[in-house]
Amino acid sequence: MAMTTALFYIFSAVLLFASFRVITARGTVHAALFLVLAFFSASCVWMLLHAEFLAIALVLVYVGAVMVLFLFVVMMLDLNTEAMRHNFWAHFPIAAVVGVVIALEMALVLYQGFYVPQSGAPVQKLPNTQLLGIEIYTNYLYPLQLAAVLLLVAIIASIALTLRRRKDSRAISVPEQLRARKSERMRIVQMPDRK
Repeated sequence: MAMTTALFYIFSAVLLFASFRVITARGTVHAALFLVLAFFSASCVWMLLHAEFLAIALVLVYVGAVMVLFLFVVMMLDLNTEAMRHNFWAHFPIAAVVGVVIALEMALVLYQGFYVPQSGAPVQKLPNTQLLGIEIYTNYLYPLQLAAVLLLVAIIASIALTLRRRKDSRAISVPEQLRARKSERMRIVQMPDRK
């Protein structure tokens, strides 16, 4: 069996497992992590099919957009995140496993991409992703930076829209504390002597 065929079966099995776990996971955080794993596995399959641009687009658009959308929805729903933070180490093993699987998949697929062509190699022999990178970062650098700034403004705006005063907040107002006087803080009460 060829290496490409073996990698296809491995990535397809991981993709099917992650897709199944997205719909069967009880927690939203687990479902989102498995969705990211499914997207990465699908992009690895596309890399094996020499569709590098589709693979990179899947990772950049879907993984980035889905995670930002998930964060935005969680912030808009105003979930009690204290309970989630309390069991952080309970979720850590699954997050670590998903991260390791994603890193291994990327290493297996991108291993060929680290090959540096000899000087004087014709441009037509370069991979699609390298040609796209050269084109974007030379001729289209300013539009790319403009798109990045627009996305940053959208993320900041979504965070600003979700900020509001919370009733359960126990924050201390520093200006109020500085304006306080001794007479407002302490009251002397005369108590009768006990005999």
